[in-house]
This record gives sequence, C-alpha cells and structure tokens, in this order.
Amino acid sequence: MKEPVDLTKEKQSKSPDDSADVSGENSGRGDALMVRSVEKAFRVLGAFNSDQSTLSLSQIVSLTDLDMSAAQRFTHTLMKLGFLAKDPVTRQFELTAKTLDLGFHYVRANKLIDRAMPYLQHLSKETEETINLTVPDGTEIVFVSRFLSRHVLNTDVIIGTRMPCYCTAPGLAILSRLPEDEAQAILDQTHFRSFNANTIIDPKVIMDDIRRFREDGYATAFEQVYHGDGSIASAITGPNGRPIAAINIAASLARYSREDIVSRFSPYVIAASRTISKA
Repeated sequence: MKEPVDLTKEKQSKSPDDSADVSGENSGRGDALMVRSVEKAFRVLGAFNSDQSTLSLSQIVSLTDLDMSAAQRFTHTLMKLGFLAKDPVTRQFELTAKTLDLGFHYVRANKLIDRAMPYLQHLSKETEETINLTVPDGTEIVFVSRFLSRHVLNTDVIIGTRMPCYCTAPGLAILSRLPEDEAQAILDQTHFRSFNANTIIDPKVIMDDIRRFREDGYATAFEQVYHGDGSIASAITGPNGRPIAAINIAASLARYSREDIVSRFSPYVIAASRTISKA
C-alpha cells in the first residue's frame, strides 16, 4: 500500500518565487490564486518605457523592488523566452520585438476593434482628419486603433499610448457616460498634472464639463495636451449601456476654429459611436 501524501510538505516545498509576497498597490496580496513569479516577470517587463528603454540589472532591482538574485533569474528567463535582450558590452537589457506579440494578438482578437474598423475607415475618408479608437483603463485611456491624417500634429501618439482621462476628449466622453459617482471616483484616484497652460486640472471644473458633455452627447478638449490640437469624441457603449470605448476626431486649430470642430465633426462622432454601440 502506498504511503499517504503529506500535503503539508508539498505546500512547504513550493518555490519562494511563487509564495513570496509582493509589494505594490495591485500586487494581489492575500490572493491565494495569485502566482507571484508571473507578477514579478511582468514587473520586470513593465520597468522599461520610452524614458528608460535600456536598463542595467541594478536599475531593474531598484525599479521592481526585487532582490539581485531574483532579478537575475527573471531577466535570464525572459531572455531565454525571447522577451529581453542583453548588450554584451554595456550589459544593459532592453525589450525585444517579441514583446509586441501580446499587443498584436490583442488587436487581432478584439471584437470591438474589428466591429469599429469599417466606421473608423469611413470617418478617415470622409473627414481627412485623424481618427482614434480608445478604451478606458483605470484613470487612463489607451489608443487601440488610429488612422492618421496628412495634417497630423502628434506623431508620437501610437497604438498602445496611454493618456489621462481628465484632459482628453475620449477620456472625458467615457467619464460622461458613467454614473456621476463613478466618474467622481475616477477623478479622486487621478494624479493631475499640467501638460501646458491650457490643461484643466481643477476637479470641480472637470466635473462641470463632464456634466455638460453628458447632455451634449460628445466631449471636447482643446490644446490640453498638445498645442494646436483640437479633439472631439463620443463614447461607445456596451449592451448594458456602460462606456467601453470612445471614438474621436483630432484636427488642427490652425485649420479649424473650436466652433468649427464642434459643428463640423460632432455629428460624425455621435453617429459613429451610436452605430458601433448597436453593431
């Protein structure tokens, strides 16, 4: 007869990387199903950005709160999997093109993007202006599809770019379709900063704008992030009426007045958002 398995010993034999607690607000502390090693691997990948495209091992340790031994194991594993590369001379790590795979699979598999694509193409052709599809993520919006105009002002905005909700037309359009207490909760969690002198950072003023946008059915933002940029957006809703995305038209204020942007483009974004919502 086989001896009974000692479950206590099995639990004690787990890797420290799987059982150790992790720091950070969204670390999953106390979540029995949370695989800590997976969270740590993504923490390493998330340490890289446009301002820090290459990192030394000690920098990764500092940015991720991992110890040196753990950072070595995770960077080695991510290199073996093809997500990190290491310069043999500088010994700096950087992301590889393979990290694009997850984003590519998201775009290809996302039903909302697929559903919206014909309408984005139509708006691009009809208006000859930049057309964006964005989705909400916490206090931010994420650009998931983008058709550029030949008059485009902001070439640094690409698919995957994140921007705050409070100072962007798509973000404000999404907030305007939420119950006011939920929109207020998002503003309460927001870290406000001025991109330029036109950025509105007063939560009371922003909430007043959200109420007005709720009545109008569209939201606007003028030069709040980029000088000379005007944007108008309308939220796309799901079957339950909650906002799941926003479609916006961005145009240069050198070519249109603020009033012209509203009068010319508001019918387009309202019609497109309603049609996509029903599709």
